[in-house]
Amino acid sequence: MPRPVRVGLIQTSNPINDASAPIETVKQAALDRTIPLVETAGQAGVQILCLQELFAGPYFCPDQSTRWYEAAEPAEGPTVEALRPYARKYAMALVVPIFETPMAGVYYNTAVVLDADGSTLGLYRKCHLPHVAGFWEKFYFKPGNLGYPTFRTRYARIGVYTCYDRHFPEGARLLGLNGAEIVFNPSATVAGLAQYLWKLEQPAHAVANGYFIAAINRVGVEAPWNIGRFFGSSYICDPRGRFLVEASEDRDELVHADCDLDLITEVRNLWQFFRDRRPETYGDLTRLLP
Repeated sequence: MPRPVRVGLIQTSNPINDASAPIETVKQAALDRTIPLVETAGQAGVQILCLQELFAGPYFCPDQSTRWYEAAEPAEGPTVEALRPYARKYAMALVVPIFETPMAGVYYNTAVVLDADGSTLGLYRKCHLPHVAGFWEKFYFKPGNLGYPTFRTRYARIGVYTCYDRHFPEGARLLGLNGAEIVFNPSATVAGLAQYLWKLEQPAHAVANGYFIAAINRVGVEAPWNIGRFFGSSYICDPRGRFLVEASEDRDELVHADCDLDLITEVRNLWQFFRDRRPETYGDLTRLLP
């Protein structure tokens, strides 16, 4: 008996790319651009919806300026509170990426997970942080300290693995072992070296771990930082690595697909990767080797 869950992803361009614009104006413009697509998702029957990494503004990490610390907020801050009513209105679980500050001087790249009644299920804090070629995330964020949790929403157990995390198979495996049926990867990645990996690594995670992957990327060029073209191409793939839906490279849009959770059992019964693991041989993975 199929167990379909309708999963949705929103990709957008950033409306205000001005390093001198007031932070609150920038955040409100991004929220105003996103909310109509959240409404569209709800009206389309989406049951679990994810937004892109740091969606409430530009990808500011190329700008090593302390002014962007003003964009940070608590997990239960204004961005999540603005979206919580839509979770309740449409009985739709939401993954909301934010710039989180749990206390003064401490910052994380965080995703807040809301259930279909608007309640907060928990947080994922991005674990792997790049520090190259304009992606100066270690200037802003601490590495995540919550591990690789999964969250039982009304419709499915989900995990989050943010952007640069996707290059590390260890966390992707732990999400599967922790029960994830759908893993969301909200991202901000540009064309060039990363683009061919975009459709390679995450379908491989889906196959290796027997779950659905939902990958989100923003679109457009964000002047004045100009680190490259965010190429969209958000997609959902199944545990066989097959693409169920894919967005454009250059448009603001919502995409969604129905994910049959029974396929997870079917694939795992065929490919017994979890049964055939040899964790007793993997001890060196937790040692600091050269």
